[in-house]
Amino acid sequence: MKVKIDNIEKLESKIGYKFRNIKLLENALTHSSYSNENKTYKRVNNERLEFLGDSVLSIVVSRHIFKEFPNYPEGDLSKLRAQVVCEDMLNEIALKLGIGQYLVLGKGEEATGGRIRKSILADAMEAIIASIYLDGSLEDADKFILSNLEESIDTLVKGKIFSDYKSYLQEYFQGKNSNYRIKYVVTGEEGPDHDKVFYVDVLVNKKKFGSGVGKSKKTAEQNAAKKSLLRLGEIYE
Repeated sequence: MKVKIDNIEKLESKIGYKFRNIKLLENALTHSSYSNENKTYKRVNNERLEFLGDSVLSIVVSRHIFKEFPNYPEGDLSKLRAQVVCEDMLNEIALKLGIGQYLVLGKGEEATGGRIRKSILADAMEAIIASIYLDGSLEDADKFILSNLEESIDTLVKGKIFSDYKSYLQEYFQGKNSNYRIKYVVTGEEGPDHDKVFYVDVLVNKKKFGSGVGKSKKTAEQNAAKKSLLRLGEIYE
């Protein structure tokens, strides 16, 4: 039994890749619910491609952020990668490309909204990545992935990833010179005990580098560290 997907050439145009073996793309779009309901189709679906695509996606994104952000320590690279390769991000790309309309689903999955189900769309994206990799090369997969994710990576980096600004600031200066000393000093507080506001300066080698305000000392310190990272150009508003 062979699956034939209508207007698959239009999808190739959206993807930006012309397949030599179109069956790879057809398999990438075939959900297990279809093969389960159609026994003559055996076990041909996108699950194996999804497995491979997950690894290809990870290595492409890892390589890209490793090269693009040389000052990021391992922990922040891991945080960034996790947010880039997550289900939400893959689903967003799938919706943009209109992948749902090309999926081959079983009748039950079709009836229950499978074409817009986040997990199914995200899995299909991983399978498509694998199909491009197998049909072409890692460079082809790289081009497809980054053309769809590079803008999102940039958005994430611009101040939306790091919640522990103090650690990031510490790691930044340690990477420059181990002699840097960072100290947080409370310069003032105001308001009643149940609603205090704290003011904190961050000192780098005894020189004021940034200041922050918060409802607690910890929050004020984090805000001071964030202001310092903004000043350094390591993050953006």
